[in-house]
Amino acid sequence: MGIFGDSIEKASAATATRPIPKSAQRTVERYVKDQIKRPRKNLAARIEREVRRRWQPKVREKAQRRAAQTGGISIETRARFGFTAAPGTTDDERIRLITQHLPPAYAARLFDAQSAGATEQQLQNIAAEGLQEIYFKDRGRRADGLLVEFTDIDYVELDF
Repeated sequence: MGIFGDSIEKASAATATRPIPKSAQRTVERYVKDQIKRPRKNLAARIEREVRRRWQPKVREKAQRRAAQTGGISIETRARFGFTAAPGTTDDERIRLITQHLPPAYAARLFDAQSAGATEQQLQNIAAEGLQEIYFKDRGRRADGLLVEFTDIDYVELDF
């Protein structure tokens, strides 16, 4: 996955109501034969990552549905933003730190796109459109015709 896909997964994992299992189940032959009890560190990290990714799917679905219908999604990012607007007006791109709550429609679009197998660029475009409309255009109250370029992403964190 990419930075947006990982951020959605991380935000989804944060909705868990119970901790993930601490010990590895006997998933390989050596565990079954009791030859080893605990996996090596790199294997343990991979197992934990996969368990965390699949842990409590119904709780995750409920949290995503709530975000897509009523709650929306919060995005914090540090990235390069540039603008183009009406002819003759531009603003050079620069690194910005932005924390913004996006309405449920954008959360729904992100979740739907991710579940449909969207590329990282498609997820980034949805987030860029949301930031453009909500943060930069203030829901249509200013900067009519402004187009936002969202590049050089340092990090993205989502919460819902």
